[in-house]
Amino acid sequence: MSGTSPSTPAGDGSLPGTGRTAVVTGASSGIGAATATRLAAEGFDVVIGARRVDRLEALASSIGARALPLDVTDPGSVDAFTAALDRVDVLVNNAGGAFDSAPVADADLDSWARTYDVNVLGTVRLTKALLPKLRASGAGDVLFVGSTAGLISYEGGASYTAAKHGVHTLAETLRLELCGEPVRVIEIAPGMVKTEEFSLNRTGDQGKADAVYRGVREPLVADDVADCIAWALTRPHHVNVDLLVLRPRAQAAQHKVARED
Repeated sequence: MSGTSPSTPAGDGSLPGTGRTAVVTGASSGIGAATATRLAAEGFDVVIGARRVDRLEALASSIGARALPLDVTDPGSVDAFTAALDRVDVLVNNAGGAFDSAPVADADLDSWARTYDVNVLGTVRLTKALLPKLRASGAGDVLFVGSTAGLISYEGGASYTAAKHGVHTLAETLRLELCGEPVRVIEIAPGMVKTEEFSLNRTGDQGKADAVYRGVREPLVADDVADCIAWALTRPHHVNVDLLVLRPRAQAAQHKVARED
């Protein structure tokens, strides 16, 4: 899914993202970092936000992006981030995560609150703040990095699946509300993606995190998701990719994963 295919908006030989400013949240690692790297390569003027400023600045220096501190759960941080931006054409809502794998009967409500705050409220907070700039661009894009967990539930994932179902319906609702305006609403929903932190943050144990992917031949990696994000964003602006679900070939569904011995 190359963004430089003949069907992209750039028909003058320039890179597809030339002249467009793309904001990527949660960009200090994983899918966010890969997406920022890919969009910079596609010619976007990339602004990256996250809480870990040291990582953020190192990435920005390596790809030619602008780094700004951002905690989507903090209204003051969101206000400062928004005020520092003159123009926004693309918002990639990637900040999120899973923080437990407990069944509902053993639910840690603090973990639930954290999961919802980061994945849902934080996403709403930043989208609301940047929507005027996206409208003003004349060709804005709001892209939500969701999950197949937002489409199908599974045992031991209630806090995360509930939050990602929230992200999914947020994208659907916003698309309805913006119908007729020059802003696309896109959702990318990955299945099993092997990154350095997601499962570790969820389980709190490296051995348990490694077991999630054990025996799975070629799980998705962050670059695979970034490729799909870049492809969706570089379609002609009258083309809206409402929902793109991607999984590794080894994963046919949430509960159906081929594992080798």
